[in-house]
Amino acid sequence: MKLAILGSGMIVQEFLPLTKDLPEIQVKALLGTKRSQAKTEKLQADYAIEASYTDLDECLQSTAFDTVYVAVPNHLHYAFAKKALEAGKHVICEKPFTLTSAELLELEKIALAKNLVLVEAITNQYLANYQGIKEASQQIGQLKIIECNYSQYSSRYDAFKAGTILPAFNPKMGGGALMDINIYNIHLVVGLLGKPQRVQYYANIERSIDTSGLLILDYGEIKVVCIGAKDSEATIRSTIQGTEGSVVINGPTNVLDNYSLERRSGEGQTFDHKNHPHRMYDEFKLFNQVIENHDMTFVEQQLEHSKLVMEIVEAALADAGIVLG
Repeated sequence: MKLAILGSGMIVQEFLPLTKDLPEIQVKALLGTKRSQAKTEKLQADYAIEASYTDLDECLQSTAFDTVYVAVPNHLHYAFAKKALEAGKHVICEKPFTLTSAELLELEKIALAKNLVLVEAITNQYLANYQGIKEASQQIGQLKIIECNYSQYSSRYDAFKAGTILPAFNPKMGGGALMDINIYNIHLVVGLLGKPQRVQYYANIERSIDTSGLLILDYGEIKVVCIGAKDSEATIRSTIQGTEGSVVINGPTNVLDNYSLERRSGEGQTFDHKNHPHRMYDEFKLFNQVIENHDMTFVEQQLEHSKLVMEIVEAALADAGIVLG
């Protein structure tokens, strides 16, 4: 994969050190803003990236890369991904894919018409521990309750309370607890159970954005609570409960550091199947293979998953009266 990275923020700075362990991925270009040009050029130098840009159209004219990784703020995902697809590039897009289902459907239409790969970079779907969690959840009888709690006091929350609205809490930029951290919980649950029968979102709303909230997903005999908070914190843990035991996921649902299978009999065992310590390794390893093999069946399957997640997000935001964008 010959890759251009659109963005130079925290997620890009997390991803770039991993590239040394993914020699099959060659980072050819980096796009930043004029305001962040010094930072972009430093990253370019630190990681020996051939070119850096501050203009998206100029960047996309390059033939040095075939794939772009869209890692800009949430509200820009749709526009940047659309331009990249129209320029004939495969697209890996950070979560949340888009702010609306309509935007995602339009991107899908363009990608499939052009026979281009379009996938969402959502780490938990590709981690080896997630496959283990899926298997373990089949060993605890009839599932009854799932609780996912990803609550982490945001370093930006104090500024928000003081009146400084940064992107993480800006409704116009796709901010909020649901879009930022609870969405990982949604992806995990949808990967396990598919489409729920009913969606409800009980949110704590300040200045028109959810700073925390409880998302209820009703699957009939299985009830799910997804908790996401940026205004408070607790032990970050998820539990899948069945009639014969439980699966406990230790740590956030975007990392899946390890999990325990606990039997009702009292027996228990902890597992960790990680292929690499970096949470983004498995997804980019697989994305490279998908692009090399032009595996459009995989693309269509993953787009169905992403569209379902977006439908849940839209229903939740509507239920809470939150308007993004």
